[in-house]
Amino acid sequence: MRDERRTTRTVKGLVQAGLAAQDERAGIERVASRYAISVTATMREQITGGADDPVARQFVPDPRELETQPHERDDPIGDGPFTPLPGITHRYPDRVLLKPLHLCPVYCRFCFRREMVGPGHGVLGEGDLSRALGYIRDDPQIWEVILTGGDPLMLSPARLRRIVAELDAIAHVGVVRVHTRVPVVAPERITDELLDALTADTPVWTVIHCNHRQELGEGALSALHRLTDRGFPLLSQSVLLKGVNDTAQALEDLFRTLVRHRVKPYYLHHGDLAPGTSHFRTTVAAGQELTSTLRGAVSGLCQPTYVLDIPGGHGKVPIGRGYLDEHPDGYLVTDPRGDQHIYPPTVESLSPRTTAGEPSGDAV
Repeated sequence: MRDERRTTRTVKGLVQAGLAAQDERAGIERVASRYAISVTATMREQITGGADDPVARQFVPDPRELETQPHERDDPIGDGPFTPLPGITHRYPDRVLLKPLHLCPVYCRFCFRREMVGPGHGVLGEGDLSRALGYIRDDPQIWEVILTGGDPLMLSPARLRRIVAELDAIAHVGVVRVHTRVPVVAPERITDELLDALTADTPVWTVIHCNHRQELGEGALSALHRLTDRGFPLLSQSVLLKGVNDTAQALEDLFRTLVRHRVKPYYLHHGDLAPGTSHFRTTVAAGQELTSTLRGAVSGLCQPTYVLDIPGGHGKVPIGRGYLDEHPDGYLVTDPRGDQHIYPPTVESLSPRTTAGEPSGDAV
């Protein structure tokens, strides 16, 4: 009898699970020969529709993944030039990525590291991990260490405990950040043993990746509560994906649900130029329109920063719509309803109102 809790990793498994039709098999096999498949049991349970289901679209291969556009690139955000040794990416002076493994519980069809993760890439060896930790230890400018990969919560609790403990012992490391899909897609891994492994005097922030409200089943919500109940602050990052969450209602439902469960939406990423992902990318203008709509519809707690990772390793920048334009009388400010208002050029240009013999407000 087939174990229904097992992760689906083959095209045959997708067909058996009803996630792909038999007549689609040949096309999906071609994709699978290049990019790994992994759909956890939890995510299978969250798929309620056909090919257009917002969860299925994220994890079930599509033959369009083999259509590479001229502007797409294997390393779309330019990790390579900033990788001084295995396991370390050091793009900004005060923070580094530490990538202890290149395996994930699920393989997203839009992943910007899709050429670098999956079976065959595996876990960082003991020597490489020691050298990576030594690199962090030797650079006093490094204040924040971001555990990513791959998904760091796929490590065994024992190995994770060792990494967190070594980072906790480095005086100049002020924050550890964990980027993970695990609480949402494999919530059974958020055990007391794993939570113990993450516990340190150095604050450990957890940034979960979630793109649609439908991903957040009872198991995922329970895992998020276990993390927050143990004192781990939670942020989220999402990717704007055509056909998944590219409506104001989809984003509002997702962000309201996250905040309701003590997760602050942090980043909404514009789709990166990874090979074979053009069918997922919206235009920047469409993303700006969506985030502008959210500005007037939901609380600031529910609004992430819309960002673009500039190809070639030039960093991440906010790309949301601007609300301020120059005007002869100062600035023209657009409110969330689209109405415009004049704002004076500088506060300093306004003469303070004072009474003779009394100090101005600045002097109080």
